[in-house]
Amino acid sequence: MNSSLSFIQQIDAILPQTQCGLCGHRDGCLPYAKSIVEKGEEANKCVPGGQPVADALADILNRNKLIAEPSVWPIQSDGRPQRMKAIIREDECIGCTKCISACPVDAIIGSGKLMHTVLTDLCTGCELCIAPCPVDCIDLVEDIQPIPNDEQRLLEQNDLRGRYYAHIQREEKQRIHRKGPVVRAEIDTELFAQITQQSQALPTIEINQPTIKNPIVTDAKTTIELAKLRTQIKKLEKQLSVRADENKQHQLNELIQQLSVLQEDAS
Repeated sequence: MNSSLSFIQQIDAILPQTQCGLCGHRDGCLPYAKSIVEKGEEANKCVPGGQPVADALADILNRNKLIAEPSVWPIQSDGRPQRMKAIIREDECIGCTKCISACPVDAIIGSGKLMHTVLTDLCTGCELCIAPCPVDCIDLVEDIQPIPNDEQRLLEQNDLRGRYYAHIQREEKQRIHRKGPVVRAEIDTELFAQITQQSQALPTIEINQPTIKNPIVTDAKTTIELAKLRTQIKKLEKQLSVRADENKQHQLNELIQQLSVLQEDAS
């Protein structure tokens, strides 16, 4: 494995995988890890990780310890900011689905024009669902569950990482055919794809490329072929209107079928 890529993964393993973008990297923890390793970005910008993550990153990077970026939430007994969860005031939800698209770990379920619900056990409190909501029906509340220990936190981070990678793969499949606006920032899919090639524990990310066609050549050939078929069909129809002929009728049926297939391919 590329040594730089391996070191990026070591840094990423320390980050909380909230994918919140508060560090300035809207497409998640991994791009922040990459920037720390390759561009020397300061390693104290993970707001949900707080001072413990800032110190751990300084240790592995052999850098001076810096004060962590402050959070708007109070500090817990483990030195990290208060864990938060999103909740939807369901009687006010209009079912626009914008919060579903914004959630990086697929913690919101619902269908268009129907009520949505947050799966609080999966919610990271990233806040990314709040801004897109047109009716402002999403609140953040304190997570009342016990603070996880180191083992529980590692399991949680691995699960969130896997959910985010699965989310990215789905977004990548939809990207080429997407007609509406993208709620989240453009994701560096190539970076995530590189990581999945090295780990069997993560959902594989494949980059989809649009099919490149030569519309001028294809359209010209199709137009000529369609014109020929229509001319032959009209000629046979005119002949058959004067006198019935079994062979000509058979030819006509075949030409009509060919025309239908060619029109479907061209559409």
